[in-house]
Amino acid sequence: MQHEFTIQVSPEIASNEDHLKKDIAYKNDIPKEEIKHVQIIKRSIDARQRVIKVNLKVRVFVQENFIEKSINLPEYPDVSNAPEIIIIGAGPAGLFAALRCVELGCKPIVLERGKDVRTRRRDLKAINRDHIVNEDSNYCFGEGGAGTYSDGKLYTRSKKRGDVNRILELLVGFGATDQILVDAHPHIGTNKLPSIIAAIREKIIERGGEIHFETRVIDFDIKNSEIKGVSLQNGSTIAGNKVILATGHSARDIFELLYHKNIEIEAKPFALGVRVEHSQELIDSIQYKCEVRGPYLPPSPYSIVKQVDGRGMYSFCMCPGGVIAPCATSPGEVVTNGWSPSKRDQPTANSGIVVELRMEDFEPFSKYGPLSGMYFQKSIEQQAWQIGGETQKVPAQRLMDMVHGKTSADLPITSYKPGLTSADMGTVFPEFIHNTLKEGFKAFDKSMRGYLTNEAVVHAPESRTSSPVRIPRDWKTLEHIQIKGLYPCGEGAGYAGGIISAAIDGEKCAQACVATIGNSKN
Repeated sequence: MQHEFTIQVSPEIASNEDHLKKDIAYKNDIPKEEIKHVQIIKRSIDARQRVIKVNLKVRVFVQENFIEKSINLPEYPDVSNAPEIIIIGAGPAGLFAALRCVELGCKPIVLERGKDVRTRRRDLKAINRDHIVNEDSNYCFGEGGAGTYSDGKLYTRSKKRGDVNRILELLVGFGATDQILVDAHPHIGTNKLPSIIAAIREKIIERGGEIHFETRVIDFDIKNSEIKGVSLQNGSTIAGNKVILATGHSARDIFELLYHKNIEIEAKPFALGVRVEHSQELIDSIQYKCEVRGPYLPPSPYSIVKQVDGRGMYSFCMCPGGVIAPCATSPGEVVTNGWSPSKRDQPTANSGIVVELRMEDFEPFSKYGPLSGMYFQKSIEQQAWQIGGETQKVPAQRLMDMVHGKTSADLPITSYKPGLTSADMGTVFPEFIHNTLKEGFKAFDKSMRGYLTNEAVVHAPESRTSSPVRIPRDWKTLEHIQIKGLYPCGEGAGYAGGIISAAIDGEKCAQACVATIGNSKN
């Protein structure tokens, strides 16, 4: 017999099955010896009170043996000779679109400007060590997209957009730990994701799909408001009247191309700010209300949202036990992001702390029309590069110094490998962003006493939170509102915000595209 319970227990009990059986047996009047197995279905930590608890949803097997069920991948048919769909970009949106195309009986032709996950590492090393930015292969561009080498967090609030569990189960089927199905804030880790991405690629190719790396799209062939194919940087062309555009939030050349071809795009609000690094020990002590984190608790994250004079300021992409990485996509700019390995075992914690932007903030760049937000974003990244001595060194400031308007006399060593340049954040950002950050950090400290410390370091800028452009599409067909056969998809089109929501959107676009071919199984 099976029973499901929602329970709250101590971290020690939650981490030990025998202790968990005893607790469940006692609270539910079940003889412990009759409990054969306790399966944890969902897990989250409640650290709001001084005594920390773990919330569990469990399935208890009473006088019944537990048989572990493996997660099987769908039956992907051979699509070698099937109708073709061009997919531009091999991030989560593009790869999951390709998988769905195969599943539904169409052949994906994936075109990725960057390199495969293994080769891509050399370019990441070059930007960290030598300050060399390869505009086609970096933390944002390449197989797996930005998420592969910038953390692999799988938490999403986009449950209304599609089946989150389906995406998580596919990731498990391709090699991720099944704990991502259990944890409230699932995380794979930058050290684990590359092999999963490679497994997805191998499956697509095995079933007859194609993936072409170092293949940059530079033009669209459009006739009578219908897409007919794409042109590549190597001089070749690929014909096709079905194109899924999944290039990510940093493909500025694609935004420029669409604009200059008079294909409708829109500026959209986004958020921009800094990345702040504390010691993980300090964050643990604040969040867990203890001097030393216990052995049964993971490194603590944090999440804060504040309003400063009516403008939102919030933490973004928080990385416990993680590091800060250089994420520029072109020479002449500085961009930061953060990531954590699967164990989250680094001594530092970092988070983007960003300020809500509005359309009127882009007014100084209005001559760029729908690209005004992108040029606003770009101007700050270029300013940071100049302040850093035209290198990948980031402008940095101790947190309390920033709040008090004082340039830091010295800076501690941080996890950001290219190095730091002491600077006043007021020289990086417009006054309204700078002031919002200063006041917002004071408010943060009221919610997390001890957060505002001069041992924390501010790195600037954190600017790629989401796309500054939306590529409008018909809400029913998912095609571009102007160009038949073109399917704007994922983060770069303004319809996702992270690995899971991008993957969901990729699947939706693939399904919509295949349906027009009349080859869908569903």
